[in-house]
Amino acid sequence: MTDKINPKNERIKREFFIYQREVEGKAASTVDAMRKALLRFETYTGFKDFTTFNKEQATAFKRHIVKQKAVRSNEPLSLSTVHATLMTLKDFFRWLSQKPGYKSKIDPLEIGYFNLSERETRIAKAPTIRDVPTMEQVRKTLFGIEVKSEIDRRNQALIAFILLTGARVNAVASARLKHVDLDRKRFIQKPDQVRTKFSKQIVTFFFPVGADIEKIFFDWVSYLRQEKLYGDNAPLFPRMSIKPDADGNFTIAGLESEPWDTAAPIRKIFKDAFNKVGLPYFN
Repeated sequence: MTDKINPKNERIKREFFIYQREVEGKAASTVDAMRKALLRFETYTGFKDFTTFNKEQATAFKRHIVKQKAVRSNEPLSLSTVHATLMTLKDFFRWLSQKPGYKSKIDPLEIGYFNLSERETRIAKAPTIRDVPTMEQVRKTLFGIEVKSEIDRRNQALIAFILLTGARVNAVASARLKHVDLDRKRFIQKPDQVRTKFSKQIVTFFFPVGADIEKIFFDWVSYLRQEKLYGDNAPLFPRMSIKPDADGNFTIAGLESEPWDTAAPIRKIFKDAFNKVGLPYFN
């Protein structure tokens, strides 16, 4: 990340991001991805004014980005990432070409030079096949958790619940007790209350993965309701409570009746659990 910016570019980008949120209804995560895409382009051009855009700039950046590597893996960027970045730039410059001060300087026909070849586009849009753990690996991970605290108990129940429902981690992170129907063994994901994909309502019935796994989750719900005295609006998987101890040091003080803001803690729980039993982390 660089500290260099172009103030004029920043002002028009801000207007674009507001338009995407308020008019196009894009999620914050999508707008953030757009922000990163535009920063890639600006970094490459040396933060030139967007009015300098032309087909040569688009073509040169396209050739540049396909050779770049991901920061975390140091592997070449996937074509899906490249394609998403270029499509964001097309959307941005198409929108920009209609704005006063840019309309006379940006040729809409030259925006098409961001396009990948037909072959590259097909590859970029192809579904990704990911490695997944076997049932034996999941069971080893699940029962490898030593339950010494209510946080351990939550983590074990969390893995059991995702195995039972196959729900997305973001939905699970925002789920509340009222969204689980134990009698009918189902997870009711209401888009106005649960962070579902594309804001769709989803009802998931539990998979028959084993009575012992089902019991872990059922016992967890019973613990929340009968011992923690949580009501329907309480989170299904509460986050940790961090408080200062007698020495003024922050320490874990059990759970608090608040849900996670993001799915990141769930991913860490899975990663730690798999690593503990000597298995690779499955995203």
